[in-house]
Amino acid sequence: MLEANTTARPGDSKGFRRMFAPGRLTLGVFFPIEAFQRDEPSMRDQERLAKRAEELGFAALWVRDVPLRDPSFGDVGQIYDPWVYLGWIAAQTRDIALATGSIVLPLRHPLHTAKAAASVDRLSGGRLVLGVASGDRPVEFPAFGVDMDRRGVLFRENLAVLRTVLAQNFPRIQSSYGVMQGTADLVPKPVGALPILITGTSRQSLEWIAGHADGWITYPRSLAQQAEHAAHWHTTVEAVRPGVFTPFVQSLYIDLTTDPDHPAQPIHLGFRGGRNVLLQFLAALRRAGVNHVILNVKYGTRDAAEVIDEIGRNVLPHLNAAP
Repeated sequence: MLEANTTARPGDSKGFRRMFAPGRLTLGVFFPIEAFQRDEPSMRDQERLAKRAEELGFAALWVRDVPLRDPSFGDVGQIYDPWVYLGWIAAQTRDIALATGSIVLPLRHPLHTAKAAASVDRLSGGRLVLGVASGDRPVEFPAFGVDMDRRGVLFRENLAVLRTVLAQNFPRIQSSYGVMQGTADLVPKPVGALPILITGTSRQSLEWIAGHADGWITYPRSLAQQAEHAAHWHTTVEAVRPGVFTPFVQSLYIDLTTDPDHPAQPIHLGFRGGRNVLLQFLAALRRAGVNHVILNVKYGTRDAAEVIDEIGRNVLPHLNAAP
């Protein structure tokens, strides 16, 4: 049961299939599922909201990796360690994908990351989708004794070790992180091939990302700009790995108004507007080649439970019915 499945493909995983399909757009939601000021989420009622998101048909629940609080950054994610919190949420849910957005590889030993990721994937029945990144918070790197200027190199090396120990039994590895001589193995292995999504550039070229990622997570842009990015991504993937579906993912901050037709007004990394405007925007993103949008309600003015329920009842059915 603990040996790697060498014939599995990332696209076969339960989490990946819940989130992604060619030509479709699904929605996920970032923890904390609440509106809050500065970097002080209450983390109340998150389990109930997670279950409700699953019932309504959201595709994924996302956690952040923020090891240290930097008040100037304004966001500490879900506060709790991502692996501990994913284990807790996995026990509260049954089918929804569990995703990281994103684990900062240079700050963690790849064997620890692999052990934690495989454990969550195994305990959740194959629901983990692992987002990884090189990191962007300067305060964290000296605290962990890591040279921030080397994070691109460390990211590549860390990812190579991570993939190897997740996919092979008793591998031989020599890297700056350590040596494995084929006499020790990482257990457990994930249920199948674990999908790994790369965030932003992570200090790499787009061609390298297309060749090494099972999906790409990027940031909100105007519709025209995002359409260009998505088209460039899908073209690059087809050139590097012909015929391999490799989804395009973005985040989006929303402040959903009670008026369903309220026009869009910009907020940080997103917009304030009604559900019909949101649906039109998401439909346009789908046509542009975006496969998954991660909603963040941090800057909302309404109760998060109302927002999740309204989107689940009035937006998701239209997205799911789209050809």
